[in-house]
Amino acid sequence: MNTLLEVSGVSVSFDGFKAINNLSIQIGEPELRAVIGPNGAGKTTFMDILTGKTKPDEGRVIWGEKSVSLLGMNESQIAQAGIGRKFQKPTVFEAQTVRENIVMALKNPRRPFDLLFKRGSDDAEARVRAISDEIGLSDALDHMSGALSHGQKQWLEIGMLLAQDPRLLLVDEPAAGMSPSEREHTTDLLVRAAKTRAVVVVEHDMEFVRRLNCKVTVLHQGAVLAEGSLDHVTKNQDVVDVYLGR
Repeated sequence: MNTLLEVSGVSVSFDGFKAINNLSIQIGEPELRAVIGPNGAGKTTFMDILTGKTKPDEGRVIWGEKSVSLLGMNESQIAQAGIGRKFQKPTVFEAQTVRENIVMALKNPRRPFDLLFKRGSDDAEARVRAISDEIGLSDALDHMSGALSHGQKQWLEIGMLLAQDPRLLLVDEPAAGMSPSEREHTTDLLVRAAKTRAVVVVEHDMEFVRRLNCKVTVLHQGAVLAEGSLDHVTKNQDVVDVYLGR
């Protein structure tokens, strides 16, 4: 497994509060990683730094084989470099069909309007089919996105990110508000996606993290407190004290 992302000695303060404190993390490709920690641990700020929303006060964030610094890029350049982010609340175009949402998200579609009006673009149609199969919405391609369940909207948004073919997918609390069967499907979807790219899941739900069956990074006060399997980190007394014991 190659190192795709290297965060080294990163710190950032807001009004004197150190949200991230000398944070160092490496993410491989492909890899599935869960990031957990109590509220205020720095999980969201970590993702904000990776996507260019927040610039750190110090440290390095190095990306890809050419060891490019993400800190010199803006948000759109980082997205084009291959980092996709899914926020906790699904944001899909509710007045459009599932198909139209995926088409709009496709990376470099030749002529998306041709596809919408069934003119040519067979390769794009095949890509839409493949993505809808992967997220489990093939039967809903012509349904309005606003009529989907909460879980289905989450899957559609993940599909829209996959349509952009990111090398790193950042997913924020994907299991929130889902039924047990939806959570199971979401687990399968993220595990499959991580076979060909890096997927980082920020999550509070320990049972969901356990089902992901991946390496876990525990953040506390903006730094890495522990790292390893879920069983390994949950036996760490520091983790028990600051997180699980609350």
